[in-house]
Amino acid sequence: MAEVSGVPLRLLMVSHYFEERRGGIELVAAALARELSATGLDVTWLATGVGAGEDAGGPFRRQGLAASAIAEALLKIPYPILLPSAWRSIWRQAERSDVVLSHDALYLTSIAARLAARAHRKPFVVVQHIGSVPYTSRILRALMKLANRLIAAPLLRSADQVIFISQLAARHFAALGWRRAPVLIFNGVDTQVFSPPQDAAAVEHARADLGLPPGTPVALFVGRFVEKKGLPALEHLARAHADVTFAFAGQGPLDPAKWGLSNVRTYRSLSGRSLAMLYQASNLLILPSVGEGFPLVLQEALACGLAVLCGADTAEADPRAAPFLKGVGVDLTQPEATARLFSDAMTRLLERPETAAERRQRFEFARASYSWRDSSEAYARLLRQLQVRS
Repeated sequence: MAEVSGVPLRLLMVSHYFEERRGGIELVAAALARELSATGLDVTWLATGVGAGEDAGGPFRRQGLAASAIAEALLKIPYPILLPSAWRSIWRQAERSDVVLSHDALYLTSIAARLAARAHRKPFVVVQHIGSVPYTSRILRALMKLANRLIAAPLLRSADQVIFISQLAARHFAALGWRRAPVLIFNGVDTQVFSPPQDAAAVEHARADLGLPPGTPVALFVGRFVEKKGLPALEHLARAHADVTFAFAGQGPLDPAKWGLSNVRTYRSLSGRSLAMLYQASNLLILPSVGEGFPLVLQEALACGLAVLCGADTAEADPRAAPFLKGVGVDLTQPEATARLFSDAMTRLLERPETAAERRQRFEFARASYSWRDSSEAYARLLRQLQVRS
């Protein structure tokens, strides 16, 4: 599709953190920046976090935003508080852009981006990843409900376009009145990187490289080490199954390495091919999380041919994937009870020998259903249409 007046569309994208944070939203934002640049868009990405002061180079620009981490320190939630210079940066970049896109309506980055887009009369797009998170803390649950009502809902209603990444998030906000009908675009997965192991020898080689014991089942968790991901339930599960090795890839305050369990392995810096090797070395992905859309790690696991054991609501986020996911009820306030439910399901999955054909079937589904190229082209079409209308 031709650009307006032959000039590439200038996209300002904002998120709360850069990809060094290793959270799902940040990793999706990084992938989108790369893929949208490949479609011909001129992308500038603003965010906070590790490496925020550096430009990563490559096909898009990134600029750090100054922020305080006091909310995370006090409440244990990833919510950077933007400093005045960050607001000024978003304001200036919005003026230079054709379209402004933000990730998740609740963050201050999205609020600042909305105000800047409105002031400069630029189309504003929100990619909404989650609905609501049922925290165990009554205070946090009340704050989340209030924030969704007073911040997220008005911001989503005012957006020129809302993009949901799962059915789950779309259902949560279904009652809102929209300026333009929202669209559903699933994230993609790089099946050149994430794919099944070639054979049993490749699995054993991967285990040796990663320090995983041969001949024992490996249950894998990938994500932030936080409450909403079900880490307390996983601790109970790991304590109850000394015969299973639990591999944890990620970072966060609830560090599995501190549990003192010999059957736990922790990996903090894997990404790309090294992370794919860990998927390939494992028997199943286990994700007792709540309040998510359709996590990227599920797509990566399916692409690597893994069986997936996840929360019941997560298993319903994409009806097409339901046959490949085993959903189990999750109650963050009852980690022991949740662990027992996951223990029963995990035991049944591990008792049943898997075939290479089953792994291949999951891979083929992921490759056909979650293409970054298709996703980014859908984004690019929407953004160019908004540019033409503005």
